[in-house]
Amino acid sequence: MEKVIDINYFELFTGYALMLIPVFVFWYYKTGLVKDTITATVRMTIQLLLVGLYLEYIFKLNSIIVNTAWVLLMSIIASYTVITRSNLKLGMFFLPVVFSGIISIAVTDAYFLGVVVKLKNVFDARYFIPVTGMLLGNTIKNVVIALNAFYKRIYEESNYYRRYLANGASKKEALHPFMRHALRSAFNPMIATTAIMGLISLPGMMTGQILGGSNPNVAVKYQIMLLITIFSSAVLNIVLTIFFSNKFAFDAYDNLKKEIFRK
Repeated sequence: MEKVIDINYFELFTGYALMLIPVFVFWYYKTGLVKDTITATVRMTIQLLLVGLYLEYIFKLNSIIVNTAWVLLMSIIASYTVITRSNLKLGMFFLPVVFSGIISIAVTDAYFLGVVVKLKNVFDARYFIPVTGMLLGNTIKNVVIALNAFYKRIYEESNYYRRYLANGASKKEALHPFMRHALRSAFNPMIATTAIMGLISLPGMMTGQILGGSNPNVAVKYQIMLLITIFSSAVLNIVLTIFFSNKFAFDAYDNLKKEIFRK
């Protein structure tokens, strides 16, 4: 099996020439995005180089405590990103979002790594950290969309929600249409992408495995399970996030608190 071709730092630097295309287009059409694009690219580069550096040591150390601490840190950062992108109050939603994320990761990681892959140690750094990172990275967008769709819809259609309650519906029953809307908003694009994923492209993880020398059939099987795991984790994460956050978002009379939104 051929060894993967490395990219030295000079070749990596020459690859940045591709960024001249978007920079020129943004500059030509006066979008105001040139500075943001360059800044984002520089930050991305620094962050990923640092990630590669310390992950090398984390993989060598392969400590359950260190691996778990790293995943918890990633979960906290992901939760912060979700809340800030959802235009919701950090103080009111931080614990529900973090708690939901950790539960969904624990369930799907344990099943995928322990039952499907059958690892003796599900905390093995080379599996645990990359898989968990993929789960977090691929579910952030869905959780943001769902939270925005759920709470914004209730706020905009408060009369509709109150009418349900006035007609004898429980809070859970009155929120059912809004949960349905949130799930549809979050997962319609994901379902469409998943349905044709194998036809339109090689997903990132699968491409990496093939370039790393893995058998394509092995890479395909891992990719299938990763897509299923990501999808299941996202659904569980959203349901739990909304369930737990509802404890803080409504008052004693089942009215949505207006102060949950950031001004």
